Amino acid sequence: MVTEGEESVFDRWVTLGGGMDKLEGKQVDIPIAHVRESDAEKQELRVHLTEVSVICQRLAAKLGLPSAGLLIGLLHDFGKYSQQFQSYIQSATGVINPDEDDYVDAKGLKGKIDHSSAGAQWVYQQLKPFDAKGQGELCGQILALCIASHHSGLIDCLSPDGENNFKKRMGKLDEKSHLKECIEKSDKEILKQAVDLATATLIEEMHAVINRILKASHDGQRLSTRIREFYLGFYARFLFSCLIDADRINSIDFETPENARLRSSELPKWDVAIKRLESKLAALKGELGIDVIRRKISDACLNRAQDKLGIYTLTVPTGGGKTLASLRFALHHAKKHDLERIIYIIPYTSIIEQNADAVRKIVEEDGDIRSWVLEHHSNLEPEQQTWHSKLASENWDSPIIFTTMVQFLEVLFSGGTRSVRRLHQLANSVLIFDEIQTLPINCVHLYCNAINFLTEYAKTTTVLCTATQPLLNQLPISDNGQLHFSPDNEIITEVAQLFDALERVNVENLCKPQGWTGEEIANLAMDAFEQKGSCLIIVNTKDWAQKLYQAFENQGIDKEALFHLSTNQCAAHRKNILDVVKKRLASQLPVMCVSTQLIEAGVDVSFATVIRFLAGLDSIAQAAGRCNRHGELKDHQDNPVKGFVYVLNPDKESTNLLKEIEIGKDKARRVFDDLEQASVLTPESISTYFNYYFFDRADDMAYPFKDEIGSTDTLLNLLSQNGKNSYTPKNLERASERLRPLLMQSFKTAANQFKAIDAPTQSVIVPYGEAKELIAELCKVSKDFNAKKYYGLLKQAQKFSVNVFPNVWKKLEQAEAIVEIQKEGIYFLRETNYSQAFGLSSEVVTNMGFIGV
Repeated sequence: MVTEGEESVFDRWVTLGGGMDKLEGKQVDIPIAHVRESDAEKQELRVHLTEVSVICQRLAAKLGLPSAGLLIGLLHDFGKYSQQFQSYIQSATGVINPDEDDYVDAKGLKGKIDHSSAGAQWVYQQLKPFDAKGQGELCGQILALCIASHHSGLIDCLSPDGENNFKKRMGKLDEKSHLKECIEKSDKEILKQAVDLATATLIEEMHAVINRILKASHDGQRLSTRIREFYLGFYARFLFSCLIDADRINSIDFETPENARLRSSELPKWDVAIKRLESKLAALKGELGIDVIRRKISDACLNRAQDKLGIYTLTVPTGGGKTLASLRFALHHAKKHDLERIIYIIPYTSIIEQNADAVRKIVEEDGDIRSWVLEHHSNLEPEQQTWHSKLASENWDSPIIFTTMVQFLEVLFSGGTRSVRRLHQLANSVLIFDEIQTLPINCVHLYCNAINFLTEYAKTTTVLCTATQPLLNQLPISDNGQLHFSPDNEIITEVAQLFDALERVNVENLCKPQGWTGEEIANLAMDAFEQKGSCLIIVNTKDWAQKLYQAFENQGIDKEALFHLSTNQCAAHRKNILDVVKKRLASQLPVMCVSTQLIEAGVDVSFATVIRFLAGLDSIAQAAGRCNRHGELKDHQDNPVKGFVYVLNPDKESTNLLKEIEIGKDKARRVFDDLEQASVLTPESISTYFNYYFFDRADDMAYPFKDEIGSTDTLLNLLSQNGKNSYTPKNLERASERLRPLLMQSFKTAANQFKAIDAPTQSVIVPYGEAKELIAELCKVSKDFNAKKYYGLLKQAQKFSVNVFPNVWKKLEQAEAIVEIQKEGIYFLRETNYSQAFGLSSEVVTNMGFIGV
């Protein structure tokens, strides 16, 4: 707070005359924020700041922080009032001609003019004096952090080498940040509004949430310091998300004005979607035993939808109809609590399309003004975005979203600004996680803490759906964070009885000490195929999938009955194969299918026999869900019979470096040894398996990593206490002076280390079907840029992309098999390297379809 005798920033501004209209006694051009490319229309800086602040205010209100959002929106581009920036932008956009005195080399200055520090310094200096206990300084730090980071992604508060990076940024020399100049030249109403906002009232608003975080507890016990510090960092990230999205919305809508007319701030009309769903459910008249059970599951979801916001589990055996049942819960729950959206988080892109289509057919009808369902699983957005792809990006502004776990985790923890802008959309939402057991083990604690934060402070409900429920509320190191389940968290009241009623298979453990040879596996599958008519073999590696496929070819299986599936094939290719497989199965035609584990999660197919290579018990359970899925198998007297799932171990398998698979195998063997085979897929068996599995993986759950010099740390530590940082003790000394320690997080360092999947992949568009024409169009569009067309082509190309691991990518580059499109970070594969049988190949494909990867 400014003491008596001190001159406030605003007082100094008034003394100086204020505003761009009185500078050095002459009329000065109105400062601008952007210049529209299509017609050279200028967006005044004052207008941009005002409009961003209004949007940011609305978004930040989700966390009870409207004034904080208003202030950071108002000041985020405050540095653009400097003459240096105005000369730069006006030179870059042709407002200033090259022969004028103020003209500068804009190309050489791109990214070098700091326009984010001034607003950050202003808000930090204004708020720091408030409150003797350091609360004002903490609030100032959080807001300044958002402003200073709004082009780079959240910066480190403490750098890895022990430097107070935030303090250094706030102490940046005025000749670099131009704070004084910007105060002198800013629009009067902008600075006055900022001064009016930067008061004790703002501190009280922010501390209403901060104090809840500092006192956070669960089941009567105060949460660990690590968790509470993580929450404070996540609080800052949430505000940062609001600012980024507000800034991007306003910038994009100025560039493409028609976008603004498509946006809506009204709550979805959940009644409409509910009526359509209930009508469809009422029309389902199936009378098989499984149909009756599915209705009971759906009714249970309807009844529990009136419960409070919280974290719930939906434990349903595979084939139990959890997609529609969870939708029923979500729609009614969203209506009950006036929520803004429903977000489905799916483990694999391979099943997003089928689930999204199923929901779309229920809730959407011709004549709807706006689409209800948005799929977002773009494998094609380049990490270093160009302006073109930034314009084409999405912010999850739709009533029902389908996305992947990878995209979701990137929203929570990745760097830059592309993903984090969607974070605020998780507030006031229902999050439905399908097959939650596929959560990457190294992200477990980070995930649990983020979900708990959203539930406790952002009006979010989470539903964990799976037949194999992991024990995320009973983790080995609870002080690192575990889920805080709601009372009576399980939506289904009689889970054990439900599993008994839906038991449709016998699981046989056929593992043997020496393992199974390829010939033995092929013979077992052929026997099942000839006796039962259909057989699915699920393997752990692509090599085995190709090897068995070729073995069946050599045994003379009709090519129309033989299928191969792996992620070397694009989604469109796999979908076409699965469509044929489903039609043949429905017509009781013979089918032999060899697949990697991509077929396990949510793919609606049903074989008479399934052979599963040894893996984690959760994978085995998912494989069992592809056998006799609808209870359709009958004997000669038309009595229901069970299908068979055979678990075996191949004699040679290159999974030694895949820790997750190897530990899963070991713990599955242990469960097989401990329990009767008939009970191996019960909820009790699954809990036993996860107890074993999590105990062995406890040290992996906080996202451990090694830095450049070999030192070990965890992302959880970097995003919370940062206890290994040499500067942290200095920060903690503030407590002895009864001052609240400031944020210590190394946000940028953590983001640079974070990858939602251990082995990062790169996407390439493959020449399958109509993708050839799409590739040709994408090669043209950036020469004569049209954002709407570019975005549309990228969206169409998603289903023709394949994710490639670095070692294979290197081979493709060496073979000159990939080509970059217009230097946009988008690549396509040459036709010579795509097999109709197996998909992408690092070698030229022969007529026989052989590939080498």
